[in-house]
Formats: sequence, C-alpha cells, structure tokens
Amino acid sequence: MAKMWAGRFSKEVDEKVNDFNSSISFDARMYKQDIQGSIAHVTMLGECGIIDLEDSKTIANELGAIFQDIHSGELEFDPNAEDIHMFVEAELTKRLGETGKRLHTARSRNDQVALDIRMNLKVETKAVIKLVKQLVTTLCDIADNHKTTVMPGYTHLQRAQPITFAHHLMAYAQMLLRDIGRLEDAYDRMDVMPLGSGALASTTYPIDRQRVCDILGFKEITQNSLDGVSDRDFCIELASAISILMMHLSRFSEEIILWCSWEFKFIDLDDAYATGSSIMPQKKNPDITELIRGKTGRVYGDLMTLLTMMKGLPLAYNKDMQEDKEAIFDAVDTVKLCLSTFIPMLETMTVNKENMRAAAAKGFINATDCADYLVKKGLAFRDAYKITGTLVAKCISLNTTLEDLPIYEYRQLCDTFDNDVYKAISLDTCVTQRNIDGGPAPEAVAKQIKYVREKLKADENQ
Repeated sequence: MAKMWAGRFSKEVDEKVNDFNSSISFDARMYKQDIQGSIAHVTMLGECGIIDLEDSKTIANELGAIFQDIHSGELEFDPNAEDIHMFVEAELTKRLGETGKRLHTARSRNDQVALDIRMNLKVETKAVIKLVKQLVTTLCDIADNHKTTVMPGYTHLQRAQPITFAHHLMAYAQMLLRDIGRLEDAYDRMDVMPLGSGALASTTYPIDRQRVCDILGFKEITQNSLDGVSDRDFCIELASAISILMMHLSRFSEEIILWCSWEFKFIDLDDAYATGSSIMPQKKNPDITELIRGKTGRVYGDLMTLLTMMKGLPLAYNKDMQEDKEAIFDAVDTVKLCLSTFIPMLETMTVNKENMRAAAAKGFINATDCADYLVKKGLAFRDAYKITGTLVAKCISLNTTLEDLPIYEYRQLCDTFDNDVYKAISLDTCVTQRNIDGGPAPEAVAKQIKYVREKLKADENQ
C-alpha cells in the first residue's frame, strides 16, 4: 500500500521500520469510531462549502458501505496498512478515486486519532460502568439474603468483632460505588471533541467544529489545538480508575480465596467457577480469583506505561503517543473480563452460614461488648477493658469462652457482673445492638442496601 505521505520521500521505508511503525494490529478495533468521525467531518465539509456537497454525500455513503463491509467480514484489514485511518482512507480512495481523496481536507491524523480514541473509550467506559453496576446489584441481592448471617469481622486478619455477611458484602458495594463515580468523572472529561485541532495549529479552512461535535454527540469541543492533539489525560485517568477498581476486585478475590479454604470454609464456589489439580484429585482451586489478583498487577503496569510515556513529551503530538492504545485497551479488556467472570461466580457460590457462625463463636470477638456492658453499668472504659482482658486470659487458661464462663468467675473480678451479661455478650445481641447508620445490625444493613439501590437507580435516571 502506497503511503499517503510518500511525496516528501525519495525511497521506500525499510520493511522492518514499516512494521515497527504500524499500529493497524491494535487500532483496527476503532474502525467504527474512525468511520463515524469521518462521516461527521465530511458532512460538515459539505455543509460549509469547503468541498462540493454532492461529493460530501457520496463520501459519507461510501464510508457507510465500508463500515458494513468490515462489520460483515467481507472487507478484511490490510496488515500492511500503517493504521486504521490510512486503511479506511485508502479503501475509500480505491472505491471513489479523486472524490475519496477530499475526505482528509482540513484534518490531520493527529486530531483524527485523538477523536477516535476518545469515542472508543467513551463506549468502553460505559460498558465497564454497566458491569460494575451489575456487580453492585449482585452484592445487594446476596446481602438481602444474609442480613442475619453472623460471621467474624477481622482486623490484622485476626477475629475482631461479630458482623454479618451482608454487612461485609456491602463494604465492597461502597467501594464499587466510588469506582462508578471515578469512571463517570473520567467519562465526563473525555467527552470533549478534538477534531479541528489539525496537526497542532488548527486549520485555515472555515470549518464548523461545533457541528461535528453535535453530530458525534460530544458535550463540548476542545479549547486549544495544541492540547487537543497532545492530551491523553483521559486515558491516564481511565486507567487510574480501572486500577483502583481492580484493586478492589483483588481485595475481594483475596477474601474469597481465604473463605474457600478448608481453614475457613465460609463459602463454596460452584464447580463451573473453579478448577482442579493435575495431580491432586481432592483439589478445588479458586483460579478465577487468583487470576484477578494477578491481573491487577498487569493493569497497574498499563497505568505506569501511560504515565511514563507522557511524562517527558513536549507539545504537541509525538509518535510515543501511539503507545497509549495498547495500554489503555489492555486495561479496559482486562477489567471487563474480570468483572464478567466475577459476577456469575458470586451469583452461584454457596454460603456456609453455620461455619461462619461457628467461627464467630470463637476468638472472643464479643470481648468489646463485655467491656461495654461494664461501662453501661458505670465503670470507666479503661477499667472495664482491663477486667475483660483478664477474663479472656482466664478463659484461655480454662479452655472455655466468655459465654460458658461461670458467673462466679466474672464476679471474682468485678461484682458489677450479673447474669444479664450472657445476653449482652451473645453474638446476636452484639450484632443487633449495633444499629446505628452504617452498622452491622440487620436494620442498619437493610438501610445500606436500600441506599445503594437508590444510588444505582438515580444514576440510571440522570
């Protein structure tokens, strides 16, 4: 394929340089956006009288035909094309001759690619947001069924205080709501139309940038042509939001890995979302969550690629910026793959309520409630704390629990104790009494679930 820019050069580019320079292998995925952008651009050129109106309509119609041919598989991408922009333009010129050559009037590949990647990532960002919302809805659905399922809450991976499984899940729902907010913010800042910036200094043609903006459904146009072609903040911001989302998925995955182990056995994954061992027939491995944990590092690498690529670039466009697409596309593809497998894995898992409660019954996770019992009867918290700590040490020496420790043992340390202490330190009391907003009590968690569902609904109505 002859190079569109070949006039300046006296010899062909070295074949290895040609391959090194090419981006068609990864930017071909933007063919729809490239063609949509070109149709909007040529429509504006015809309406503004910059090219003949009939030529404009002919080009737009043929671009539509090229799209259909690519979409149907009738037209295959030429691996020798430098990029998707050149491929489409070359195919158009092959079909329309001189008329096709008018398409690129008042446009550069620099502002063309800036447009294409914004349009592509707008679509991808919405797709990621949709998946995250599905995950949040799944968490709400599971939590609705486990508002009274008692389990231990942990700090330092040590049993700390009793909570419910629903409360634990809704913590992740809050993280994911923040992820949605970050993705929506990133979308808002990428929703700016750069076409018309030219190579870097706009154009002398009397184009109507707002018309192109309106056709393509952007919120507004870019306000500086240098920035219009050299800005990749939106790629970095999206990669950052995805990295934080992946971090949340990785944390959740780590817990699922723990919960699946025989040491916990809080949940069982469906056989369709686990794998076995090549040598150990008893094994059932949570490979999906392990891969998500590993792929999180990969996405972090994509973010670092973008940050490092951009950090030393003078204005305006530099070829380094071709590296943006592989990194951001990989981040997008990875998070979509992780979410699309994580959601049904959660939907099909089995929750072992009895094991969760049995774990909550051990480890003295009601010790704080025992101290609070004394505080409510008039003791200072630090005194109550010391007394309870001594009681825990006593239980350990006797191989018993606070629930089973005889009342006379309590009274030897403090005569404030009475038989009502056993109700105060029961797991159900420990949970249900924490009925403040944001707490683990069933009523409080029900409010959390309602809040999250309303947030999702309000977001859909915006």
